[in-house]
Formats: sequence, C-alpha cells, structure tokens
Amino acid sequence: MAPIRLSASHCPDHARLSAYVGASMVMIGSGNEHLGAATAREPAARTGGAARLRKFGLVAALAVAAALLTLGWDYARFAAGIEAREPVATPRTDAIVVVTGGSQRVGDAIGLLGADRGARLLISGVNERTSREELARLNPASRDLLACCVDLDYRARNTIGNAIETRRWVRQHGFRSLLVVTSNYHMPRVLSEFAHAMPELRLVAHPVVTDQMDSTGWWHRWSSVKVMVPEYVKFRVARLRSLFESDPESSRLSVIIGGRKPVSPKPAELIGPDAEKRSHLRGPSPPQG
Repeated sequence: MAPIRLSASHCPDHARLSAYVGASMVMIGSGNEHLGAATAREPAARTGGAARLRKFGLVAALAVAAALLTLGWDYARFAAGIEAREPVATPRTDAIVVVTGGSQRVGDAIGLLGADRGARLLISGVNERTSREELARLNPASRDLLACCVDLDYRARNTIGNAIETRRWVRQHGFRSLLVVTSNYHMPRVLSEFAHAMPELRLVAHPVVTDQMDSTGWWHRWSSVKVMVPEYVKFRVARLRSLFESDPESSRLSVIIGGRKPVSPKPAELIGPDAEKRSHLRGPSPPQG
C-alpha cells in the first residue's frame, strides 16, 4: 500500500500550531532577555549604593577629623595664652576687683590696693558667712585698708554674676578703668564676661599664678588638664553666649547655662554676717493680726 502524505492544505490546524509555537518561543526568548537584564542591574544597583555609602562615610570621617583638629588647635592656643608668671609691673587703674575662688587672689588684690594700683577694691562673690572682720584676721597688715577702701559683694553666684555686680559697683563710683585679679587659668573667661557686661570700661588683667596649677604643662600634666579643659569649655560657651544676648543681667541664657540666676535675688544689705547680726539685734518680728 502506498503511504499517505499530508500537505499543509490537508492539515490547516497543524500549520497554525507551528506558527503559534514559533511565536511563543520568540516571546519566551524575549522575556528571558528582559529577565537577564534586570538580574544584571541588581548587582550594579547594590554596588552603586555601597559606593555612595562609602563616600558618605569618608566625608563624615574627614569632617569629624577636621573638627577635632580645629578644636585641638583652638585649645592649644587658649592654653598657650594663659600667663605662667605674674606681671612684674602693674599699671594704675581707677579701681580693683578680685573674683573669689582662692585665698591668694584676695591677698594679692589687697596688696595691689596697698600699692596704690587703684583707689578702691571690690571683692566679688564673697561667701555669705565670711565677714569683714574675718578678712582682717587673715590679712592683719591690711586692716585699715579693709575698713576704708574695700567693698564686699555677697550677691554674685558665678562668673556671670561677678560681671553684673562689678558693673553696678563701677557705675556707682564712676570708674573708667579696672584692674581685674583672678587666677591665670580663669582670667580669659573673666575678661570675656567683664568686656561683655562693660564694653566701655578699660580692663587690665593681673593673673594670679599658684604652684598647684602649671599652665606650661597643659598637654601632659593631668593636674593641669583637668582644670584647663573644663575652663576652656566654659570660656567658649561664654563667648558663644555673648553673641546671642545683649545684657547678661536680663538674659535667660545666663540662667540656663549657669543653672540658676547669676546673682542672688536678696538685696545687698540683707546678705552677709553683718546683716545677720542686725537681724538678731532687732529681735523677732511682732506677731501679725
């Protein structure tokens, strides 16, 4: 028997099936290409993100390093500017102010008053329990000076308060120049606060140097570092604060930074041992009603 041959004309469905299969293969191949391209883009995206992250980390590290270098240089300049020796010659000014915090400060200030480096002395920030008589016992050779030419400020609570109370005293007496006495490491902040509160006043520094704090060894002596680093931070905060306030006496910043009001709310005549003596002499208040 002869074989049966089928032509396309005899099997139209077979021809259509072949065409469909061919088109499907083309579509599958095209889909595989898109899938391959997407798969290839994913590692590239991850690589680009990692590169951007590394770049950001490098920029941040460089910024931190630059900030630390700037801070270190500024601290070194601050430390180098602290006087390691007391001045040999002190010019005369209208008056003298000493900021309490060390017994030698007050003694040096009284000595400057006795040497006629100023007509009057203000001891600012005196402890409320310290009387004029006690100061006279500590400085017996200067008893007459303490009686005639020394004023005691009991209201100042910190360096900002020292500047505020000194300004009141200066304006009361009409002084135009002031000899400022405090420890050498404390002097930059005191001068900054005083200049901020009294920009019209001529200030002359008289740093007090003690053996307890060696400013020349600020980079390797722990005893010096633990004093000077906090003082440097306070000095920078004071300088920054002065840019945002017009008057420390009415500023909220001075209260926030100092942790309390820089001066006592009590009137000056009601603070100190003498005020306590007067209150005891008056006796108890009469009953009300």
